Amino acid sequence: MREHILYSAAIYLRLSREDMDGGMKSESNSISSQREMARSYVREQEDMELFDIYVDDGYSGANFDRPEFKRMMADIEAGNVNCVIVKDLSRLGRDYIEAGRLIQKTFPAFHVRFIALTDNFDSRNADSSTKSLVVPVKNFINDSYCRDISQKVRSSQKSKREQGKFIGAFAVYGYRKSAEDKNKLCPDAYAAQVVRNIFAWKLEGMSTQAIALRLDGLGVLSPMEYKKSLGEKYSTSFRVGTTAKWSAVAVKRILTNEMYTGVMVQGKSGKVNYKVKKSVAKPREEWARVEGTHEAIISREDFETVQELFKVDTRAKADGICAHLFSGLLFCGDCKEPMYRRVNRYKGVSKVYFICPTRNRGQGCTRHSIPEEELKAVVFQTLQTHTSVFLDMCSQLEHIRGVEVDYEEVARFDKEMERLCREQEKYQELGAGLHEDLKTGLITETDFKNFRAIYEKKYEETERALQRQEEMIRKLFRNGVACGVKLERLKEAMRLTELDRDTLLCFISRIEVFEGKKVYVELRGKEEFHKMLALQDYTASKREGGKRAEV
Repeated sequence: MREHILYSAAIYLRLSREDMDGGMKSESNSISSQREMARSYVREQEDMELFDIYVDDGYSGANFDRPEFKRMMADIEAGNVNCVIVKDLSRLGRDYIEAGRLIQKTFPAFHVRFIALTDNFDSRNADSSTKSLVVPVKNFINDSYCRDISQKVRSSQKSKREQGKFIGAFAVYGYRKSAEDKNKLCPDAYAAQVVRNIFAWKLEGMSTQAIALRLDGLGVLSPMEYKKSLGEKYSTSFRVGTTAKWSAVAVKRILTNEMYTGVMVQGKSGKVNYKVKKSVAKPREEWARVEGTHEAIISREDFETVQELFKVDTRAKADGICAHLFSGLLFCGDCKEPMYRRVNRYKGVSKVYFICPTRNRGQGCTRHSIPEEELKAVVFQTLQTHTSVFLDMCSQLEHIRGVEVDYEEVARFDKEMERLCREQEKYQELGAGLHEDLKTGLITETDFKNFRAIYEKKYEETERALQRQEEMIRKLFRNGVACGVKLERLKEAMRLTELDRDTLLCFISRIEVFEGKKVYVELRGKEEFHKMLALQDYTASKREGGKRAEV
């Protein structure tokens, strides 16, 4: 005769997104439906009383990291619960290994009766075949369902990312989701201006820490606090203290985010699989990157300039929060190390100069230096000459828009494209000669495969470089010279009476100082300049050809 036991029952209810139909809760799986079914069952049992109801609404069954499930297990371990009731096996969980362990080992170990109502399973009455065969099969089916749903969701998300549709829960700081289309981003006027200020301050020479302090000093809400002020339920692991403040890390995260240039960048991380919540970073080549999906807040030129500044030391002067005029741009021409700024004070007179620091560290080179004023004069003269030539060339070439273009003919006037074509032909010839070398025994089969892979890779690299060069010419012809050259900035630079950091960063990428105060200035936009030279030669040849035809 079976011993009479009074069961203290726990009703466990769970609903997740995969249990919804078309984004709406299925009535049969809804929390209210599950609750009513389980309560009705408990009321009908003379040997059972309800201890508590545990509800995990919005939690996946792929794992057991759920707050209410954990609370229920704590009550089981404390001896408060000796019976667990669920609507069906899938409500307990869809991981067939963990679900099987709970039903076959954990619950029996704590003398807990387990009941799945619609699956007609009751551990008190179930025979060995039901426990060892039917339940594991049903758990396996539930697990497979979860895996299939996960794959469908991933496939859908991947498709949207490749189309440039935003699929994040929260828009990146500086943007908001469009009211008409939640997969499209629009600039948030207030936050977008903060982002512009951050980039402008960085270009002025401020460090990320100094920018963070300025933002806090101005009372600007951090990204997290700003989202909370808009009523968004946003949280982050970077928060410190009761109120999130700006930090150097947060500022750098903004300064390195390509989204601000109008490029949709998503898929930087992903879950290991549908059972593991932890996300892992993906390599850059696996990111989904689509250009022109939303309005840019920051120009491509300013963004790239900031990325270059992060590669070099741009620490501020000891007496201020901004770096010096040439910070991040000035290098020794011999050892290529960044040059140090030194101030020599003698009898109340200060003289500023730049030195190569390598010799101080006992690593060779020479302690050559150049006074700051001399460097300014040389760089300023170089910049003025450069802008003058550029503007003169622009005025000659602005009429080229709409001209019929033969790109193969233009390539004859473009030295870089000519060089790339020769290099491509070289790798073709080398690859073709490998077969003959293999036949004559000059190389082995292994050498043949290795060299062929090398030559194919080099050929593909030059092909991509040629495509970039050709696209640059297409843009110049299609939209005029103004599309590839900062004409307005050039005109402003011509009116300057002295250097400023904004102009330096706009037009100069690197300055090198050699022994004897020789200065080399590397200008930005060299590729555009060379393309314009090629176009100038091309249009001149077209005009000359036209004149000969008239004669």
